[in-house]
Amino acid sequence: MNQGRREKRIFSDVLKRKIIKDLELGKVTVAQVCRDYSVSHQSVYNWLEKYSSSYDKQVRIVVEGKSESFRSKELEKENKELQAALGRKQLEVEFLNKLIERVGKELGVDIKKKLSTTPLTGSVNTTRKGGGK
Repeated sequence: MNQGRREKRIFSDVLKRKIIKDLELGKVTVAQVCRDYSVSHQSVYNWLEKYSSSYDKQVRIVVEGKSESFRSKELEKENKELQAALGRKQLEVEFLNKLIERVGKELGVDIKKKLSTTPLTGSVNTTRKGGGK
């Protein structure tokens, strides 16, 4: 038996060119090509050298996961979303305070004094008056 020996496979030039094109466009990585086609890294780099117009053997290619500018843009987007949510909550609190005032005037009762001594702020008050639980 041929244990430890690999089966000899021949890939067409068309397939190799397609793989190299996908590599150059960033659709796949060298590691993914190696896994998908069961070839060695060296074979992929040999194909790159032979079929790529932009590959230079003397230049080392460094691939970054996510750049700082990309992360910065993500944080700016998240910041805008949070500011919008905060603005909506502030409008909601203002509306509720106005509603309490209007209902209090119609009923002739100062509802704010009966509920609490401070107006609503939009945050949760964890302390209770009266020494209860």
